[in-house]
Amino acid sequence: MARFKLNVNGTDHEMEVRADMPLLWALRDKLGLTGTKYGCGIAQCGACTVHIDGNPVRACVTPISAVNGKVTTIEGLATSSGLHPVQTAWIEHDVPQCGYCQSGQIMSTVALLENNPNPTDNEIDEALAGNYCRCGTYIRIRAAVHTAASYYNAGINSSSEEETV
Repeated sequence: MARFKLNVNGTDHEMEVRADMPLLWALRDKLGLTGTKYGCGIAQCGACTVHIDGNPVRACVTPISAVNGKVTTIEGLATSSGLHPVQTAWIEHDVPQCGYCQSGQIMSTVALLENNPNPTDNEIDEALAGNYCRCGTYIRIRAAVHTAASYYNAGINSSSEEETV
C-alpha cells in the first residue's frame, strides 16, 4: 500500500491504495464517482474514459501510480452555471438508449471539441472510434457532436458562465 494524492474534478484527495490499482477503481470505489463505467477492463470499449490534464485516457488500465495531473470525470463537466455544452447536446438529441457507454462517449467528445471545435463526420468517427455503443446510437451521437460543436463555435464552452439549457 502507498499513499497517493489526486486532484479529481478540482478537489484534492489522498488515498492509501496499491500502486497498481486502476484509476477506475480509485474513482469508483474510493471516491464514489460512479459515472465512469467499467466496460471491458482492457481499454477497448471506452466506457471508462476520463481526462488527465484534458487528454482522454482509459481509466481501467491506468494505474493510479501513473496519474500525474488533474483528473476530470463525467461528474466534473457540469458547473454551477449548468451542464457542459456536450451534455446539453446529448440531452437535446436523446442520445442514450441504455446509457452505459455515454460517459465515455461524452468525455471523448469533449476532448475532441477542445482540440477541434468544428470536426467533420470523419474526424468525429475517428475520435470516437474506440468508444463502443452496443445500442448503436452512433447517428444520434454524431448529431449531438455537431450540435455541441455549434455551441463551441458560438463561444459557449466548458469555461463559459452561460447556461446552455
